[in-house]
Amino acid sequence: MTHDPRIHIDAAHLRRLGPQSRALSLLPRQPARSVLNGRHASRLRGRGLNFEELRGYLPGDDVRSIDWKVTARTGEPHVRIYTEERDRPALLLVDQRMSMFFGSRVYMKSVIAAEAAAIAAHRVLGQGDRIGGIVFGDTAIAEHKPQRRPNALHRLLSSITDANALLHAANRDGETGAQNDVQGDVLNDVLRAAVRIASTNTLIAVFSDFDGLDYKSEALLRRLARANDLILFHVADKAASASLPANLRMTVSDGTMQAELDTSHADTRARLDAAIGGRLDDLFAWSRKYAFPVVPLGTETPALSQMMRLFGHAGAAR
Repeated sequence: MTHDPRIHIDAAHLRRLGPQSRALSLLPRQPARSVLNGRHASRLRGRGLNFEELRGYLPGDDVRSIDWKVTARTGEPHVRIYTEERDRPALLLVDQRMSMFFGSRVYMKSVIAAEAAAIAAHRVLGQGDRIGGIVFGDTAIAEHKPQRRPNALHRLLSSITDANALLHAANRDGETGAQNDVQGDVLNDVLRAAVRIASTNTLIAVFSDFDGLDYKSEALLRRLARANDLILFHVADKAASASLPANLRMTVSDGTMQAELDTSHADTRARLDAAIGGRLDDLFAWSRKYAFPVVPLGTETPALSQMMRLFGHAGAAR
């Protein structure tokens, strides 16, 4: 049976995004119009340096590499030699919870997150780095340690596809039918797992609507950003960010319980707007405070065209 690509994704589609996204880069040098060159965006560090050797100074050596302590101790100038790491690990956190199974325009948020994560995964492996990730639903987490192998990419894409396939309108939050139950707050549990897995100088990209963000999330994001390159891809639908109209009356239900919603009262409307926008206010405040970028993604167009534009390649993606 065929599926609607606006609602669910398949592995073949995610694999095809690789060749189409070759112009994109997650390396430190970015196009001038890239969102990672924004005023509040941190520049990517790129690969780190490994200490290679300590040797005597030779004509042409960079004087900034002189080890002054050894030079003073021996009476002869010595330099410390470093080589660039052959690769660096990347960890992609991909949200496929029921809160992502929503879209009032063209695509579900879950589809945009899956596509954007797949594009990033292709580019990470294509630039010679190790790819890994954490794919999470409401009740299950699939962890993939970073590896520099094509099979690592295929396994990650398969986990994204499997988690996406579990999303269904008949499900309620936390009831996607998956095994290996995860206790507690799912989003914070995933951030804790990232803290545990990520070494220093890891590229960490999170693709989520950040539902469930709370005060505990700030400390976890701060830890991740302190020694790594952290990029948050915030997937949102315009219906969730629009202010509620006055005199709106409706009945809302989760399939079991229902409530009457009446926005004719200003205080009710204000509380609802605050509940919707408060989480994002915190997220952007932390972005400025800890210097990690938040990349906005919507549900109107495919993730590839959005990312090409956001990373300074407007018009490159068809």
